[in-house]
Amino acid sequence: MPLGCPAFSLSMVRDKRRLDITRRSFTPAAPVRDGLRANGEIVAPVVHLIDAEGVNHGNINIKDALQMATESDLDLIEISPNANPPVCKILDHGKYKYHAQKKASETRKKQKVIEIKEIKMRPNIDSHDYDVKIRSAQRFFQDGDRVKISLRFRGREMAHPERGVALLEKIREQLSEVAKSETDPRLEGRQMIMIMVPRTIESPKPGARNVNEEAGTEKQE
Repeated sequence: MPLGCPAFSLSMVRDKRRLDITRRSFTPAAPVRDGLRANGEIVAPVVHLIDAEGVNHGNINIKDALQMATESDLDLIEISPNANPPVCKILDHGKYKYHAQKKASETRKKQKVIEIKEIKMRPNIDSHDYDVKIRSAQRFFQDGDRVKISLRFRGREMAHPERGVALLEKIREQLSEVAKSETDPRLEGRQMIMIMVPRTIESPKPGARNVNEEAGTEKQE
């Protein structure tokens, strides 16, 4: 071995071979499909076929199903890929996608996102600011939103939580025609909260998002 050349051990050679094999055998993950399989993309050998007229042909060979779609000058669409065997239907792929997108768009438009508005007060709020807050709460209820009313205590105000309870009970009584309390007044740290809902809403719905909105202005000490 010439002078100055590094000495390679047998273990180093084996590690290099192992690394080369790992690199050669690496296979990237298959991309995730977007949408339903159609025609030659369908991989199941047997499918449950429904033709363009809605007639159920039961389980048939995929080649026969593709032949029937070709003869109808339409497409074979795998509408239920998780069924065993998958359910396929003969139809126009372009029209199917168009109607599916249109239906999804109409469904999104009909959905009402119920928000939780927050109205912040102080236990010693003056009458003008109080009226502003109440009008804001009434407007939120008319829009179908929930309202979280929170009272923030400062300093020695924490020694008199009963004043906060009295104020929230007053609010509950004043808004009783348009809303009802979902939770009773409760103390959380230095604030007391109560959640009210419109009379038309009975229970929380999934997906309701919290929007902290302080309605109106109030005087600060």
